[in-house]
Amino acid sequence: MEFFRNTNIDFLGKKWYFLAFSLVFSVAGVLSMLFWHHIPYGVDFRGGTLVYVKFSHTPNDNALRAAMDTAGLHNAKIQTYDVPSANKVLIDLDVRETSEQALDQGKAKIINTLEKNVPAGKVDLNNAPLLTIKNYLMDKDPMHLGSDADQKYTQQAQAILDVRDKVNGGVLNSFDQLKGTVDPAVVASLPDGFFLSDFGVYNVEIVGPQVGAQLRKQALLATCYSLAGMLVYLGFRFEWIYGVAAVVTVFHDTLITVGAFSLLNKEISLTVIAAILTLIGYSNNDTIVVFDRIRENIKLMRREKLSEIVNRSINQTLSRTILTAGLTFLTVLALYLFGGEVLRGFSLALVIGILIGTYSSIAIAAPILVAYQDWRVSQAKRATAMPVRTR
Repeated sequence: MEFFRNTNIDFLGKKWYFLAFSLVFSVAGVLSMLFWHHIPYGVDFRGGTLVYVKFSHTPNDNALRAAMDTAGLHNAKIQTYDVPSANKVLIDLDVRETSEQALDQGKAKIINTLEKNVPAGKVDLNNAPLLTIKNYLMDKDPMHLGSDADQKYTQQAQAILDVRDKVNGGVLNSFDQLKGTVDPAVVASLPDGFFLSDFGVYNVEIVGPQVGAQLRKQALLATCYSLAGMLVYLGFRFEWIYGVAAVVTVFHDTLITVGAFSLLNKEISLTVIAAILTLIGYSNNDTIVVFDRIRENIKLMRREKLSEIVNRSINQTLSRTILTAGLTFLTVLALYLFGGEVLRGFSLALVIGILIGTYSSIAIAAPILVAYQDWRVSQAKRATAMPVRTR
């Protein structure tokens, strides 16, 4: 299947337009990384505390952010995830301690910030741990148990948590939701010591600064190793200039992709790095297809100029490029639109990278080959024109 037959587009004749386009976006990205948003590292790389919260209603991000600021939790990053009806929010705090105490501290800060109109002497059942519920039941003893009270009330406390977390997603709207699973006497006693808030903190994660720094280093090394391996591979398969052109092209793609994340102030996480490494392979594959056709045509069109051979090769592979890139782009676009918040960074990197990677295979890699060839010809002419000195 071909979209284009016998095309004769002068791509090299438009190389200065391509260069201007690349310079504008590359410089804008670099300026953003240096002076504006810098590189917006995610919690994977900079360290911090992630608190996962489930609400009984649709959360208001602005109200949550204002509450965080009021409580002294400045620069907290709030984002919804999962399906909208799940009412789940991820709160990113700049708390970088790695102890067990820090986990409890991050959870307690969020709970204290979000709880409103707390009844005196009562505990929030939506955020109460197993031991708190069990101890309350032991003291209250609503079932009037004897020697096996410890085991029985542990089971009842666990049943309450199962209904709250597994059946209702972490938030109880009414004590009546416990009926049918928890003993009626226990359900009847709970309002005396507990109240129900409209949210539940169901998970807390911490990434320490040392771990974040190590992950940054490993991500950089992975990118550099992939570029070096590509340079060696293309140097053996073609010539070293082909490898240099491919590496410059991929560096160009990576720079624009990371710059776009900085300009948009989107966090760069481990999944984004995975997407960038995927793009390195994708862009390299697209470039190799063009290079392979150039090498074949050089053998068939020995008397033609390299610029004409390169133009012909790009036109011959244009249909394949559009089909491959177009289908891949539609796939990652669907992933970006419908994949949810968790995959948003990954899919955004792929959307940007596929567009830039396809463009650069034509507009960056090929002109580098022609520029190098023109430079070699000019050097050869200069060497021939130099007068020979005689004594």
